[in-house]
Formats: sequence, C-alpha cells, structure tokens
Amino acid sequence: MSDLPRQLHLNAFLRNVGQHEAAWRRPETDLSGYTDIGHYIHLARTAERGLLDAVFFADHPVLKSRSQDRLFDTLDPLTLLAALATATERIGLVATASTTYNEPYNLARRYATLDHVSRGRAAWNIVTTANANAAANFGYPHHPDAGQRYQRAEEFLEVVLKLWDSWDEGAFIGDKEGGRLVDPDRIRTIDHEGRHFSVRGPLEVPRSPQGRPVLFEAGSSEPGKNLSARYADAVFTAQPDYENAKAFYQDVKSRVRAFGRDPEHVLILPGLSFFIGGTEEQAHALRNEFEDLTLPTYGLAQLNQTTGLSLTLDDLDSVFKLPDDGGKEVVMKSRVELLRHIADTETITLRQLLRRLSAGRGHRVVAGTPKQIADTIEHWFRNGAADGFNLIPPALPTSLEAFVDHVVPELQKRGLFRTEYTGTTLRDHLGLSLPPRVLRPLAVADAALV
Repeated sequence: MSDLPRQLHLNAFLRNVGQHEAAWRRPETDLSGYTDIGHYIHLARTAERGLLDAVFFADHPVLKSRSQDRLFDTLDPLTLLAALATATERIGLVATASTTYNEPYNLARRYATLDHVSRGRAAWNIVTTANANAAANFGYPHHPDAGQRYQRAEEFLEVVLKLWDSWDEGAFIGDKEGGRLVDPDRIRTIDHEGRHFSVRGPLEVPRSPQGRPVLFEAGSSEPGKNLSARYADAVFTAQPDYENAKAFYQDVKSRVRAFGRDPEHVLILPGLSFFIGGTEEQAHALRNEFEDLTLPTYGLAQLNQTTGLSLTLDDLDSVFKLPDDGGKEVVMKSRVELLRHIADTETITLRQLLRRLSAGRGHRVVAGTPKQIADTIEHWFRNGAADGFNLIPPALPTSLEAFVDHVVPELQKRGLFRTEYTGTTLRDHLGLSLPPRVLRPLAVADAALV
C-alpha cells in the first residue's frame, strides 16, 4: 500500500442502458445502445474522464424470467472489454465469470490475455451463479446447491492461480543470436489433481503485466465471505444502510486477517445507486419518475425467484412479510436476509418494496444534490463501512455523466479522490502490490514443454 493518505476507490457498474429496471422506458434512452459498441466506448471513456478505477460488467449465462419487461446483459463481458481496452488508456476492466459454468484453463487463458491486451488493467469478478435455470444451457441435469458451488469455486480458483503462476518473470528471453526463445526452467506444469479438476498446465500465456489479473468477489453469504477473505483483492457487496455495511466491513476484514492476509489489501466496495439533482427535491422527483415507470410483473418475478415465495399482482397493496424459509433452499441467501430486515423493521407494502428495489436490488440508493451524494460516500468511507463504491448508475449514459461532472469534483475538493491517474495498471489504481506467487520455481522444469 502507498504511504499517501487513504484514497477512495470508485468503479462504474455498467449494465446496458442502466441498472434501474425502468431505465429503458425513459424518453431520453437510446435503445440502440443495448448492443452498440459505440455506446460502451462512450461509457468507458466517461468513466476514464472521471478518473474512476475501473468499469465493471456483470454476466448472466441465462436469459432471466420476464425478459420482456427489461433489458438484460447480452454481450459477453470479456469480449466487450477486449474491445474497450483498445478504446481507453487507464481505466481498469472488470468482467464477471462463473466458476460453475466455465473451466479453469479456458478462463485463466482469457483473463491473462485481457491483461496483456489492456497492458495490465484486467480483473475477474468471481461468481458461482445463483440462477438455477443456467444449468439447462450447459447440459447439466440440475443446478448445484450453494455448498457444491462454493466447493467447486475454491478449487477452481486454486487451479487458475496456479496456471497464472506457471510462467516466471523473465521466462520469455527472445535471444535471437543465442537461439534461446524461452527459459524452460521458468515454465512449469501445475499437475493439479483434485475433486473437481485434473489440469496439467502450464498456461500458454506468459505471466501478465499485473503478475496476474485483480480478483473481485461478489458473494456476501457465509461461504462467499470466506472465499473473499482467502482470495479476493476487492469485494463487491450489496449493503442497504450504514450499520449493515459497517458490520459486513468488519466481518470480512477480520476473516481476511484470520487467513493470514493484510486487511488493507482487500478492498470492500458496496454498490451505490444514485439520483442527482440541483436540489434535493429535484433528485427525489427524478427517482419517482423512474419508479413510476416500473413494471410490477418484473419485480414480482425477481422477488419470487429470490425468496421462493409465490406473490401475485393481487398482493401489491398488502404489507410485505417474509416467513421463515424453514431451511428451504433460496437463490441468494444474503439478499433474502436484506429483505427480511426490511420486513422485520418496517411496515411496507409489496408495491412500495418493489419500487424501492427497482434501482438497486438491495444496494444503497441515495437521492440528493452532488454535495449530499458526496456526504454519504465520505461518511461510509471515513467511518469503517467502505473502502470505496461500485457505482450503479440508474440510467446510462446520463447518470454516469452526472456523477463524473458533478460528484467527482466535490470528492476531489474534499481530498478524497484522485485528480489524476498516477499509475498505469488497475493494481496501481487500487493501491495493490504485486501478488504473491502460488507456485514456487522448480530446480528443473520439463524441457519438453517448450
């Protein structure tokens, strides 16, 4: 870590035309941006103009239910980021990929390639995929339960890290006169044999500019927090209020310490959705405009899938209650607990809940002036609830442009955020050192490899 004063970290979570489920219905929204590379280049360059650490893309290997009610993540994020790498210079590039519906070798190769293509700006957001419908797209008879998914994820990560470390620095020599292209003693097999994978290696991609890509992890369940504490460089989490965020922050940092790692080297980045106005009243009016365009059929489908409930449109004006699941398997236990907290502490109708969830699905949502948005960010940052935020713009590009043009200068004025990039890699932006190696050099490598 740097000896400079602690600096805020900000990523932009970019979802087609915006995270808000009704963003596509806004009159100013250009729906051609859904699959238009020009739209994504503009977003990435806007984030880079704002000096953000990275742009961040989700991935869902299945079309969600009620797809007629909103736009979904369509483009493959790794392919998209390879294109964005050539259109930007400094911004980090974070792509989500599942450990349940991929293989370690292919994924290790693709992310190492992105790190080379971007000259050291790549990151992998690790997920296990909660949506059970994905199984049918990959020929699986059933979707593994959470315990099975996280067991596979742990071994998956172990294999990927070994593959990334299968080349030492300096393995590529390129000595034309001496006839030495590579040093075989600096390249090794990994010979992994485990419960889920058998992988010989090595990777055919040399060690990447960052040593290896940065690791994000997006799980907030118990196994998710343990996976983050053991492996992640940064953690993306949904925390709706300061007290929950602070408890999560302290919990994960303590787990990091228990795994023998430095808690300062694992950044906690809650999601933050925002509605910005010249006055507080204008900001709240903007939020209401978005919520008035929501389709309750979509919100109900997502809520029922998450909780295992069977709510209908007839329940919209009833008080929301979340019964004990009785041990029933649910899609995302951490999100269910957030919903349970709302049900236990508030009297809220189902209609009101769906409107509230429409912007962030459990993330913190704020509406206010640029100064008020900055106040929230500074409070969480200075008081042990966050090392920064994954920004979740409700509409794109408008919400991201408003944040870059009006909130970033306010954060800079307070000395919380950079006024220029001082490094070239994502690790530089995040203040992270080169990672320790998983594989140690061997005295003799297999000369047949080269």
